[in-house]
Order: sequence, then structure tokens, then C-alpha cells
Amino acid sequence: MAALATGFCVSSVLLVIWAEPEAGPLSLHITVGVCSPVCVEVPSETEAVQGTHMKLLCISCMKREEVSASTVVEWFYKTEGGKDELIYEYRKVHHEFPSRFSGRLQWNGSKDMQDVSITVLNVTLNDSGIYTCNVTREFDFEIHHPLFTSSRLIHLTVVEEAGEDFTSVISEIMMYILLVFLTLWLLIEMVYCYRKVSKAEETVQENATDYLAIPSENKENCSVPVEE
Repeated sequence: MAALATGFCVSSVLLVIWAEPEAGPLSLHITVGVCSPVCVEVPSETEAVQGTHMKLLCISCMKREEVSASTVVEWFYKTEGGKDELIYEYRKVHHEFPSRFSGRLQWNGSKDMQDVSITVLNVTLNDSGIYTCNVTREFDFEIHHPLFTSSRLIHLTVVEEAGEDFTSVISEIMMYILLVFLTLWLLIEMVYCYRKVSKAEETVQENATDYLAIPSENKENCSVPVEE
């Protein structure tokens, strides 16, 4: 499931012109709407295929009044039952620590630092484990500088081959059932039409045979007299 933290801007412009009886010139009033950012926190995928690139999604939304802040991001990794190992850090600059991921980590976050995701390149089976995304923000208010911290845990499992999605399997089954149903319906329609045409031909043949069996003198009397 791909996900993004996005923002959109909705603006409205209202132009009103009115004239008062004794005011003289026209009055002009313009109202412009203000853009509002939107951020959605979405969980990351938890399964990757060996040899592909895996984006570890970490989104930490900020409110509009909290945009002015300095952000520190730390990514940790540990195996099941192991200890956390710092593998990546963002503190005004990006820094990758020596680890099994050396040369395979790539920053994939957004400029507003609400999406602080990273991507693991060329995932291996040994990359399975628990990834932790720690986000620390120091807000720059006039009176005080509060700190805000949040953590996201991602239990990643790396498989050799991609398994079939259950939804796609169901879709394929329904498609085959529909094809079989349509084929049977078409065969039934063909048989029905064939029997109907055959019956009509038999009826025409019987009528023609009966007509030929009538004597010639009786054929002349077959015509219906027309009344004046």
C-alpha cells in the first residue's frame, strides 16, 4: 500500500462591488481564502521482496501553528530479540552510520519534514527485523521551546518471492466462473435458436407437403371468395 503525506491549498476569492446612494464612487471588497496544509499518518508496509527497494514509511504530522520547528530524525534497526542499532540520522544534514545497510539507505522524506521516510535498496533476507523511527521536534515559540517526540515501529519481513494477493486470487476465480457461465449461456442460446429454426423449417416443409397433396381441382377452391 503506497501512501504519502500531502498538502493541498484551497483558496477562494470573493469580489463584491456595491454603490451607496450618496457615497459617490463604488466600493470594492476582496476576500482571499488561506491555504491549509493536510497531513495523513499512514502505516508502512511490512513485507518486502528480496532484491527490491523497500520504503519504510514514517509520517509525523505537524499542526499549522507548529510549522516553525527544528526536527531530528533517527532510524534504528534490531533483529528479533536483539538491541537497537542506529543506522540513519537527520540532524540538519543526512548521515548514514556504518551497518549492514551501508550504501543501501536513501532519504525519502518531504521538505516540510512531516514525511521522514527512508528507502532500503536491494533488500536481502537478512534485513528482516524491527525498524524504529524516532522523531524529535523543538518548536520555536516566542515564550518557550517545547520538545515533541514520537516513535513508529515497523516489523519488516523479507520474502524470496512475492505471494499472490488474496484479492487478486478471488478476482481471477470470479473471472473464470464468469467465463464458464457466459460460455454455457451462449451454448444454450445456440441450441435454443437451432431448435427453433429447425422447428420452423419442419412446419414450412409440412405445409408445403400438405399443399402438394391436395388435388388440382380442390386447389382452385382453396381461394377465399371475395364479397362485393
